[in-house]
Amino acid sequence: MPGSEGRMSVLPSTALGDAEFAASDLVRGVTVLPRNAVLALLHGYRATISHTYGDVCKYFPSCSAYAVGAVQQHGALKGAALSAARLARCHPWAVGGVDDVPPHPHFRHDLTSHGFVVPSRKD
Repeated sequence: MPGSEGRMSVLPSTALGDAEFAASDLVRGVTVLPRNAVLALLHGYRATISHTYGDVCKYFPSCSAYAVGAVQQHGALKGAALSAARLARCHPWAVGGVDDVPPHPHFRHDLTSHGFVVPSRKD
């Protein structure tokens, strides 16, 4: 676990990739559009509002980083449900610790360097 300085802004390495969106993926990319729209909102939150709270999360990754991973792995709806369950676990009496997103058993997408989801080139 990284040091407390800047911990909140760090996404786990599993939440970033090196894929790029190609114009030829436009039709296949429609299926990940809702997921990427939610990710854009989460990235906006993490870049602005999240910094006003400081490093208060008892879990690693932080709740907002967990939400990014959950939406990446499981999509907008299930990712939102997993994130809501995580927020419900985050309270003053929580023990905290490492709480990673359960990986999707059949994740078939790639991730960009900014954490957005693109269709896999392996298909």
